[in-house]
Amino acid sequence: MKVLLTGCAGQLGQALIASAPQGLELIATSRNGGPGQQALDLANASACRAAVEEYQPDWVLNVGAYTAVDKAESEPELAEAVNAGAPEAFSAALMQQGGRLLQLSTDFVFNGRQGDPYRTDQPRAPLGIYGLSKARGEEAVEAAFGSEGNGIILRTSWVIGPVGRNFALTMLRLHREKNALGVVADQVGCPSSTLNLAAVCWQTIQRRSEGIRLPAVLHWSDAGAASWYDVAVAVGELGVELGLIDHSAAVNPITTADYPTPAKRPGYSLLDCNQTRQALERNGQHWRSALRDVLTSIPT
Repeated sequence: MKVLLTGCAGQLGQALIASAPQGLELIATSRNGGPGQQALDLANASACRAAVEEYQPDWVLNVGAYTAVDKAESEPELAEAVNAGAPEAFSAALMQQGGRLLQLSTDFVFNGRQGDPYRTDQPRAPLGIYGLSKARGEEAVEAAFGSEGNGIILRTSWVIGPVGRNFALTMLRLHREKNALGVVADQVGCPSSTLNLAAVCWQTIQRRSEGIRLPAVLHWSDAGAASWYDVAVAVGELGVELGLIDHSAAVNPITTADYPTPAKRPGYSLLDCNQTRQALERNGQHWRSALRDVLTSIPT
């Protein structure tokens, strides 16, 4: 099986490379290329189509994305090109040659105004440019593949891993550098470890390749619920326990209003992952346990 993987320089891309199944022919791509990677600019739809035509993959695993939520408000064209144009181009090319697509998406396609976990079939209602561009990417995949199951959307949330840039690693650094932190406590969701998320991606591809029918939209995060404040506190506690920091900073809860940002964020974006766990026969790991695994896996 041949898989074209985008976003290899990112935290999830690196986790996917590290956990790729044996015997898989992996074509790793990133915007600028590099050792073992091909250059592929997701903002260039023609390049995306050409990559499919050149490599003829069985799957495109599109985890590359424009993820600068606040910056997207001032760069809507670039966010749209990467997050909507690329999956549209991949979908069109794959429909011609018969390949499949696994498209990573986000909890930001929802507005966060309900108080219970979002199901896969609920309508999209993004608050900002980033969420809107990802929603349009989803729509492009659905328009191309319909319900035949060869274009799968996998939504996730609050991605954290042992490498790259993410909230957990930022908090670990701030615990090391500061005595006190103010962290938003009124946004609720759930972290998603790249270690678990990568395994889910590969399992999804494997099961679908074996002819097992899967829902066209999947949700995956680690188990439980948390605020950013909860995660920050846990990073400090686990960081001390694991010997990564000498002491934890005092973490003070603040509100979204106390920390204004250019982009609005959903106040509640917990994803209902039950259907995915049943379809993949995979249990969720509690987010704090998964966070421990992430911190333990930080390269030394």
